[in-house]
Amino acid sequence: MTHSKEFFRRKTLEMILADAESEQYKLKKSLTAVDLVALGLGAIIGTGIFVLAGVAAAEKSGPSIVLSFILAGLACAFAAISYAELASMFPIAGSTYNYAYIAMGEFIAWIIGWDLILEYVLALPAIALGWSSYFTNLLSSLGVNIPGWATHSSLQGSGGLINIPAIGILIIIAILNYIGAKETATINNIGVAFKVFVVLFFIFVGISHVRPVNWQPFMPYGWKGVFKGAAIVFFAYMGFDAVSTAAEETKNPAKDMPIGILGSLGISTLLYIAVSAILTGVVSYGELKDTAPVAKALGLIGLNWAQGLVSLGAIIAITTVLLVMFYGATRIIFAISRDGLLPPTFSKVHPKFRTPAFSIYLIMIVTTLAAGFLPIDIIAELVNMGTMFALIITSAAVIVLRYKQPELPRNFKAPGVPLTPILAIFFILLLMLSLSWQTWVRFIVWFVIGLFIYFGYGRYHSILAKLKEYQ
Repeated sequence: MTHSKEFFRRKTLEMILADAESEQYKLKKSLTAVDLVALGLGAIIGTGIFVLAGVAAAEKSGPSIVLSFILAGLACAFAAISYAELASMFPIAGSTYNYAYIAMGEFIAWIIGWDLILEYVLALPAIALGWSSYFTNLLSSLGVNIPGWATHSSLQGSGGLINIPAIGILIIIAILNYIGAKETATINNIGVAFKVFVVLFFIFVGISHVRPVNWQPFMPYGWKGVFKGAAIVFFAYMGFDAVSTAAEETKNPAKDMPIGILGSLGISTLLYIAVSAILTGVVSYGELKDTAPVAKALGLIGLNWAQGLVSLGAIIAITTVLLVMFYGATRIIFAISRDGLLPPTFSKVHPKFRTPAFSIYLIMIVTTLAAGFLPIDIIAELVNMGTMFALIITSAAVIVLRYKQPELPRNFKAPGVPLTPILAIFFILLLMLSLSWQTWVRFIVWFVIGLFIYFGYGRYHSILAKLKEYQ
């Protein structure tokens, strides 16, 4: 086979369905539409609104953080429509990776798979560090003080050694993922119900303390600030694509996947707009530069009694994000390994729990080391870059499949193709260009590492490379 043909060898729908039903790789189908909406809300509502919104408002957007959330949400909405079409067509683990494998071929699939590993795996330590901050603050308010050396490393702040709370929560999340998807979903559903209550509580309590003068000037950093803010708070939306990684464990993916993806994105967007408007109306945006901006805002207006509830809500919110993102990370590595592009160990399924045990071990080890010792500031932008790239590939895959394979059954058909995915690509590219040049450099370095792995291992061990028609 020539190298050009090797790069573009594609999987068929029959191949991926056969993989999903193979006893060796079969995952347990236990999730419903309600589980999927909750899974999406579990991944979306968390670090973005409880941690990053304050920094974005203080340094990037000001009160126009509302517009930043709308802009980021709009970009995600166009991409989510594409996700809904592909997830209903291809009920498999792996999300964008498998969509690209079918539409564009193996090399592009590897590129996006490697990108998804960056997105999900690096998101976990970043989110765990936010969880650690809220957790230690809550304990401190109750009179329990953890020594400084145990709450952050030397790279995360002076006087630190290791971030034990961040490591501890990731180990707990790994155990929950290990015992099964349905058990993870049940715990997630309970957490989602509580954190939505806390968000609504903040809206209800805060609205009577809004002072319109705090919204002036509305755009202190201009439209450039709105776009920079959108590029930061994009992190708040990144979880909606995690819903598509659960397709293989969903009872009726053709119907339930679009509901899960679009439903969770729509609900979270409305909540984000309301919270960000009230947050900047309650206090001046310049005072929101804090790792716990919602709790701080309540404290500044004298509602100290409400801070504890909000802090607890934030901890639960971020915990559910960790649950879903950890779940997505393991399923992506599982799917790539099943295709032979990563060692087969990572696609072995536990005989009792039917979960990818070794993928879970790998993610736990990598993320606990990162969360225990590395700083958070660089990670968030790099994760956003990876997410945006994945959304662009997904949107492009819808266009390619409509023209190359129009006969494929589409249980949910995205409206306005090719305009809808083109708009998604346009808006997301705008946000990508708002990220720093250092983030672009780190992103390129990550892909260079990925190229070495593909050319040194993946292309020789690929399942397709062993099939006669691809030789």
